[in-house]
Amino acid sequence: MKTFLATTGNGIARAEPQDEHTWKVSHLLAGQRVTCLAADPHEQGAIFAGTESSGVLRSADGGKTWLPAGLADQNVKAIQVSPILPGTVYAGTKPAMIFVSRDHGQNWQELPAFRQIPSRRFWFSLAEKPHHAYIQGIALSPTDENLILAGIEAGAVVRSSDGGQTWEDHRKGALRDCHSITFHHSLGNWAYEGGGTGAGNAFSQDGGETWTQNRAEKRLTYGWACAADPLDPRIFYFSVSPSPMKAHSQDDARAYIFRSEAGGNWVKLGGGLPQPLKHMPYALLTDPAAPGHLYAGLSNGDVWHTPDHGNTWRRLPLNLGIIHRVMIML
Repeated sequence: MKTFLATTGNGIARAEPQDEHTWKVSHLLAGQRVTCLAADPHEQGAIFAGTESSGVLRSADGGKTWLPAGLADQNVKAIQVSPILPGTVYAGTKPAMIFVSRDHGQNWQELPAFRQIPSRRFWFSLAEKPHHAYIQGIALSPTDENLILAGIEAGAVVRSSDGGQTWEDHRKGALRDCHSITFHHSLGNWAYEGGGTGAGNAFSQDGGETWTQNRAEKRLTYGWACAADPLDPRIFYFSVSPSPMKAHSQDDARAYIFRSEAGGNWVKLGGGLPQPLKHMPYALLTDPAAPGHLYAGLSNGDVWHTPDHGNTWRRLPLNLGIIHRVMIML
Protein backbone atom coordinates (compact mmCIF):
# COMPACT_ATOMS: atom_id res chain seq x y z
CA MET A 1 0.00 0.00 0.00
CA LYS A 2 1.13 3.52 -0.78
CA THR A 3 2.04 6.45 1.44
CA PHE A 4 1.21 9.92 0.11
CA LEU A 5 2.87 13.24 0.94
CA ALA A 6 1.53 16.59 -0.25
CA THR A 7 2.44 20.23 0.13
CA THR A 8 -0.39 22.18 1.74
CA GLY A 9 0.80 25.79 1.70
CA ASN A 10 1.60 25.45 5.39
CA GLY A 11 3.86 22.44 5.76
CA ILE A 12 3.05 19.00 4.42
CA ALA A 13 0.37 16.35 4.90
CA ARG A 14 1.34 12.70 5.13
CA ALA A 15 -1.15 9.84 4.68
CA GLU A 16 0.00 6.37 5.72
CA PRO A 17 -2.25 3.29 5.43
CA GLN A 18 -3.02 1.43 8.66
CA ASP A 19 -5.00 -1.29 6.93
CA GLU A 20 -7.09 -1.66 3.78
CA HIS A 21 -9.71 0.84 4.96
CA THR A 22 -7.93 3.11 7.46
CA TRP A 23 -5.34 5.82 6.95
CA LYS A 24 -3.36 7.94 9.39
CA VAL A 25 -3.02 11.54 8.19
CA SER A 26 -0.32 13.65 9.85
CA HIS A 27 0.45 17.33 9.32
CA LEU A 28 4.14 18.19 9.57
CA LEU A 29 6.48 21.17 9.14
CA ALA A 30 3.80 23.61 10.28
CA GLY A 31 4.68 27.18 9.41
CA GLN A 32 7.01 26.14 6.59
CA ARG A 33 6.10 27.15 3.06
CA VAL A 34 7.03 23.85 1.41
CA THR A 35 6.90 24.16 -2.37
CA CYS A 36 8.16 20.84 -3.79
CA LEU A 37 8.90 17.23 -2.89
CA ALA A 38 10.99 14.45 -4.43
CA ALA A 39 11.62 10.88 -3.28
CA ASP A 40 15.11 9.41 -3.59
CA PRO A 41 14.87 6.29 -5.80
CA HIS A 42 18.14 4.95 -4.40
CA GLU A 43 17.30 5.06 -0.70
CA GLN A 44 14.02 3.85 0.75
CA GLY A 45 12.31 6.52 2.87
CA ALA A 46 14.61 9.35 1.75
CA ILE A 47 12.75 12.47 0.58
CA PHE A 48 13.86 16.00 -0.31
CA ALA A 49 11.66 19.08 0.13
CA GLY A 50 12.15 22.59 -1.17
CA THR A 51 10.93 25.58 0.84
CA GLU A 52 10.52 29.30 0.28
CA SER A 53 12.58 30.40 3.28
CA SER A 54 14.55 27.41 4.61
CA GLY A 55 16.16 26.06 1.47
CA VAL A 56 16.20 22.27 1.13
CA LEU A 57 15.08 19.82 3.81
CA ARG A 58 15.74 16.07 3.86
CA SER A 59 13.90 13.21 5.53
CA ALA A 60 15.33 9.72 6.00
CA ASP A 61 12.16 8.18 7.44
CA GLY A 62 9.51 8.72 4.81
CA GLY A 63 8.71 12.29 5.77
CA LYS A 64 8.14 11.87 9.52
CA THR A 65 11.16 13.98 10.54
CA TRP A 66 13.24 16.50 8.63
CA LEU A 67 16.70 18.09 8.76
CA PRO A 68 18.24 21.00 6.81
CA ALA A 69 20.01 19.97 3.59
CA GLY A 70 21.49 23.20 2.26
CA LEU A 71 20.58 26.25 0.13
CA ALA A 72 19.21 27.97 3.24
CA ASP A 73 19.31 31.37 1.52
CA GLN A 74 17.32 30.25 -1.54
CA ASN A 75 13.62 30.10 -2.40
CA VAL A 76 13.53 26.54 -3.75
CA LYS A 77 10.67 25.90 -6.16
CA ALA A 78 11.59 22.57 -7.79
CA ILE A 79 13.67 19.59 -6.73
CA GLN A 80 14.53 16.28 -8.36
CA VAL A 81 16.80 13.32 -7.53
CA SER A 82 18.79 11.61 -10.26
CA PRO A 83 17.40 8.17 -11.14
CA ILE A 84 20.89 7.15 -12.30
CA LEU A 85 23.48 8.80 -10.02
CA PRO A 86 23.03 8.10 -6.28
CA GLY A 87 23.34 11.24 -4.16
CA THR A 88 22.83 13.66 -7.06
CA VAL A 89 20.04 16.19 -6.51
CA TYR A 90 19.01 19.19 -8.63
CA ALA A 91 17.15 22.20 -7.22
CA GLY A 92 15.52 25.11 -9.07
CA THR A 93 14.84 28.45 -7.44
CA LYS A 94 13.16 31.83 -7.67
CA PRO A 95 14.65 33.90 -9.27
CA ALA A 96 15.40 31.23 -11.86
CA MET A 97 18.65 29.42 -11.06
CA ILE A 98 19.61 25.74 -10.89
CA PHE A 99 21.87 24.14 -8.29
CA VAL A 100 23.26 20.60 -8.04
CA SER A 101 24.46 18.51 -5.12
CA ARG A 102 26.54 15.35 -5.56
CA ASP A 103 26.44 14.32 -1.89
CA HIS A 104 22.76 14.08 -0.86
CA GLY A 105 22.45 17.82 -0.24
CA GLN A 106 25.49 18.38 1.97
CA ASN A 107 27.11 20.71 -0.59
CA TRP A 108 25.60 22.57 -3.53
CA GLN A 109 26.99 24.32 -6.61
CA GLU A 110 25.13 26.65 -8.94
CA LEU A 111 25.10 25.83 -12.66
CA PRO A 112 26.09 29.33 -13.88
CA ALA A 113 25.38 28.75 -17.58
CA PHE A 114 21.67 28.73 -16.76
CA ARG A 115 21.89 32.50 -16.22
CA GLN A 116 23.14 32.94 -19.80
CA ILE A 117 20.08 31.54 -21.61
CA PRO A 118 19.17 34.24 -24.19
CA SER A 119 15.38 34.24 -23.70
CA ARG A 120 15.80 34.68 -19.96
CA ARG A 121 15.31 38.44 -20.21
CA PHE A 122 11.73 37.84 -21.39
CA TRP A 123 10.74 35.44 -18.58
CA PHE A 124 8.06 37.00 -16.38
CA SER A 125 5.53 35.35 -14.10
CA LEU A 126 2.26 36.77 -12.80
CA ALA A 127 1.71 33.77 -10.54
CA GLU A 128 3.00 35.46 -7.39
CA LYS A 129 4.78 38.59 -6.22
CA PRO A 130 7.48 39.57 -6.87
CA HIS A 131 6.90 38.65 -10.49
CA HIS A 132 10.26 37.02 -11.15
CA ALA A 133 10.15 33.90 -13.27
CA TYR A 134 11.11 30.70 -11.46
CA ILE A 135 11.85 27.03 -12.03
CA GLN A 136 8.55 25.16 -11.86
CA GLY A 137 9.82 21.69 -12.75
CA ILE A 138 12.99 19.69 -13.34
CA ALA A 139 13.00 16.41 -15.28
CA LEU A 140 15.98 14.04 -15.32
CA SER A 141 16.39 11.36 -17.97
CA PRO A 142 16.15 7.75 -16.73
CA THR A 143 18.73 6.64 -19.32
CA ASP A 144 21.18 9.55 -19.74
CA GLU A 145 22.75 10.98 -16.59
CA ASN A 146 23.57 14.26 -18.36
CA LEU A 147 20.15 15.03 -19.87
CA ILE A 148 18.12 17.63 -17.96
CA LEU A 149 14.90 19.48 -18.79
CA ALA A 150 13.80 22.54 -16.84
CA GLY A 151 10.40 24.19 -17.09
CA ILE A 152 9.97 27.86 -16.22
CA GLU A 153 6.75 29.34 -14.86
CA ALA A 154 5.81 31.70 -17.71
CA GLY A 155 9.15 31.47 -19.47
CA ALA A 156 10.39 28.45 -21.38
CA VAL A 157 11.31 24.79 -21.43
CA VAL A 158 15.09 24.52 -21.69
CA ARG A 159 17.38 21.53 -22.14
CA SER A 160 20.90 20.48 -21.23
CA SER A 161 22.68 17.42 -22.61
CA ASP A 162 25.87 17.86 -20.56
CA GLY A 163 24.69 17.91 -16.97
CA GLY A 164 23.88 21.62 -16.95
CA GLN A 165 27.21 22.93 -18.21
CA THR A 166 25.43 24.43 -21.25
CA TRP A 167 21.74 24.94 -22.08
CA GLU A 168 19.60 24.95 -25.21
CA ASP A 169 16.99 27.73 -25.18
CA HIS A 170 13.21 27.19 -25.38
CA ARG A 171 12.47 23.97 -27.22
CA LYS A 172 10.27 24.01 -30.29
CA GLY A 173 6.66 23.11 -29.55
CA ALA A 174 6.97 23.10 -25.75
CA LEU A 175 4.68 25.20 -23.54
CA ARG A 176 6.29 28.38 -22.28
CA ASP A 177 4.14 28.47 -19.14
CA CYS A 178 5.32 25.16 -17.67
CA HIS A 179 3.46 23.70 -14.68
CA SER A 180 4.84 20.15 -14.70
CA ILE A 181 7.45 18.27 -16.67
CA THR A 182 8.61 14.68 -16.51
CA PHE A 183 10.36 11.93 -18.39
CA HIS A 184 8.86 8.51 -18.87
CA HIS A 185 9.83 6.18 -16.02
CA SER A 186 12.22 4.09 -18.09
CA LEU A 187 12.42 5.53 -21.63
CA GLY A 188 14.64 8.57 -22.01
CA ASN A 189 13.29 9.60 -25.40
CA TRP A 190 9.76 10.25 -24.09
CA ALA A 191 8.98 13.38 -22.03
CA TYR A 192 5.72 15.12 -21.07
CA GLU A 193 4.61 18.61 -20.03
CA GLY A 194 1.51 20.24 -18.60
CA GLY A 195 1.19 24.01 -18.82
CA GLY A 196 -0.94 27.09 -19.06
CA THR A 197 -0.35 28.05 -22.68
CA GLY A 198 -1.10 26.54 -26.08
CA ALA A 199 -2.86 23.18 -25.88
CA GLY A 200 -2.24 22.82 -22.15
CA ASN A 201 -0.06 19.75 -22.75
CA ALA A 202 2.87 18.66 -24.88
CA PHE A 203 4.98 15.54 -25.38
CA SER A 204 8.39 14.79 -26.84
CA GLN A 205 9.74 11.64 -28.48
CA ASP A 206 13.35 12.81 -28.82
CA GLY A 207 14.41 13.49 -25.26
CA GLY A 208 12.91 16.97 -25.07
CA GLU A 209 14.57 18.32 -28.20
CA THR A 210 11.25 18.96 -29.97
CA TRP A 211 7.67 18.82 -28.70
CA THR A 212 4.16 18.22 -30.03
CA GLN A 213 0.99 19.81 -28.64
CA ASN A 214 -2.41 18.18 -28.98
CA ARG A 215 -5.44 20.06 -27.63
CA ALA A 216 -8.06 17.92 -25.87
CA GLU A 217 -10.96 20.40 -26.21
CA LYS A 218 -11.04 23.92 -27.59
CA ARG A 219 -12.22 25.61 -24.38
CA LEU A 220 -9.81 23.72 -22.10
CA THR A 221 -6.44 25.45 -22.24
CA TYR A 222 -5.02 25.60 -18.71
CA GLY A 223 -3.17 22.33 -18.13
CA TRP A 224 -1.35 21.34 -14.97
CA ALA A 225 -0.33 17.75 -14.12
CA CYS A 226 0.98 15.08 -16.48
CA ALA A 227 1.95 11.43 -16.12
CA ALA A 228 2.68 8.45 -18.36
CA ASP A 229 1.93 4.76 -18.11
CA PRO A 230 5.13 2.90 -17.13
CA LEU A 231 4.58 0.15 -19.70
CA ASP A 232 3.35 2.09 -22.74
CA PRO A 233 4.74 5.64 -23.22
CA ARG A 234 2.00 6.40 -25.76
CA ILE A 235 -0.56 6.29 -22.94
CA PHE A 236 -0.28 9.47 -20.94
CA TYR A 237 -2.55 11.69 -18.89
CA PHE A 238 -3.00 15.36 -18.14
CA SER A 239 -5.32 17.52 -16.07
CA VAL A 240 -6.84 20.69 -17.50
CA SER A 241 -9.23 23.52 -16.65
CA PRO A 242 -10.70 26.40 -18.70
CA SER A 243 -8.55 29.09 -17.03
CA PRO A 244 -6.23 29.84 -14.10
CA MET A 245 -9.06 31.56 -12.24
CA LYS A 246 -11.15 28.39 -12.48
CA ALA A 247 -8.29 26.00 -11.79
CA HIS A 248 -7.21 27.79 -8.62
CA SER A 249 -10.73 28.55 -7.36
CA GLN A 250 -11.94 27.00 -4.14
CA ASP A 251 -14.58 24.70 -5.63
CA ASP A 252 -15.26 25.60 -9.25
CA ALA A 253 -12.26 24.29 -11.18
CA ARG A 254 -14.43 22.77 -13.97
CA ALA A 255 -11.50 20.44 -14.56
CA TYR A 256 -11.06 17.13 -16.34
CA ILE A 257 -8.46 14.40 -16.65
CA PHE A 258 -7.72 13.14 -20.16
CA ARG A 259 -5.89 10.09 -21.48
CA SER A 260 -4.02 10.12 -24.77
CA GLU A 261 -3.40 7.00 -26.80
CA ALA A 262 -0.46 6.99 -29.19
CA GLY A 263 -0.36 10.79 -29.03
CA GLY A 264 -3.62 10.86 -30.93
CA ASN A 265 -7.21 11.04 -29.75
CA TRP A 266 -7.94 12.17 -26.20
CA VAL A 267 -10.32 10.25 -23.95
CA LYS A 268 -12.10 12.21 -21.19
CA LEU A 269 -11.92 10.06 -18.06
CA GLY A 270 -15.10 9.35 -16.10
CA GLY A 271 -16.05 5.96 -14.70
CA GLY A 272 -17.04 7.34 -11.31
CA LEU A 273 -14.81 10.42 -11.44
CA PRO A 274 -16.98 13.57 -11.03
CA GLN A 275 -17.67 15.43 -14.29
CA PRO A 276 -16.45 18.10 -14.22
CA LEU A 277 -14.15 18.09 -11.18
CA LYS A 278 -14.82 20.93 -8.76
CA HIS A 279 -11.28 20.69 -7.43
CA MET A 280 -8.19 20.88 -9.62
CA PRO A 281 -6.14 17.68 -10.05
CA TYR A 282 -2.75 19.14 -9.18
CA ALA A 283 -1.09 15.72 -9.06
CA LEU A 284 -1.23 12.69 -11.36
CA LEU A 285 0.94 9.75 -10.31
CA THR A 286 1.57 6.43 -12.02
CA ASP A 287 3.08 3.36 -10.35
CA PRO A 288 6.18 1.89 -12.07
CA ALA A 289 5.30 -1.53 -10.64
CA ALA A 290 1.66 -1.43 -11.75
CA PRO A 291 0.89 -0.42 -15.36
CA GLY A 292 -2.62 0.94 -15.76
CA HIS A 293 -2.81 2.37 -12.25
CA LEU A 294 -3.15 6.14 -11.83
CA TYR A 295 -3.62 8.31 -8.73
CA ALA A 296 -5.07 11.83 -8.86
CA GLY A 297 -4.58 14.29 -6.01
CA LEU A 298 -7.15 17.10 -5.94
CA SER A 299 -6.82 20.56 -4.44
CA ASN A 300 -9.30 19.74 -1.63
CA GLY A 301 -7.08 16.88 -0.42
CA ASP A 302 -9.01 13.99 -1.95
CA VAL A 303 -7.08 11.21 -3.70
CA TRP A 304 -8.70 9.14 -6.45
CA HIS A 305 -7.40 5.87 -7.90
CA THR A 306 -7.97 3.90 -11.10
CA PRO A 307 -6.53 0.44 -11.82
CA ASP A 308 -7.49 0.36 -15.50
CA HIS A 309 -6.04 3.42 -17.26
CA GLY A 310 -8.86 5.67 -16.04
CA ASN A 311 -11.87 3.64 -17.11
CA THR A 312 -13.12 3.21 -13.52
CA TRP A 313 -12.29 5.24 -10.41
CA ARG A 314 -12.79 5.21 -6.65
CA ARG A 315 -11.98 7.81 -4.03
CA LEU A 316 -9.53 6.55 -1.43
CA PRO A 317 -10.73 6.74 2.22
CA LEU A 318 -8.40 9.59 3.16
CA ASN A 319 -8.18 13.36 2.89
CA LEU A 320 -4.98 15.40 3.05
CA GLY A 321 -6.85 18.62 3.91
CA ILE A 322 -5.45 20.46 0.92
CA ILE A 323 -3.01 19.74 -1.89
CA HIS A 324 -1.26 22.95 -2.78
CA ARG A 325 0.19 21.97 -6.13
CA VAL A 326 2.41 18.92 -5.26
CA MET A 327 1.85 15.31 -4.15
CA ILE A 328 4.25 12.36 -4.25
CA MET A 329 3.79 8.67 -3.53
CA LEU A 330 6.11 6.31 -1.67
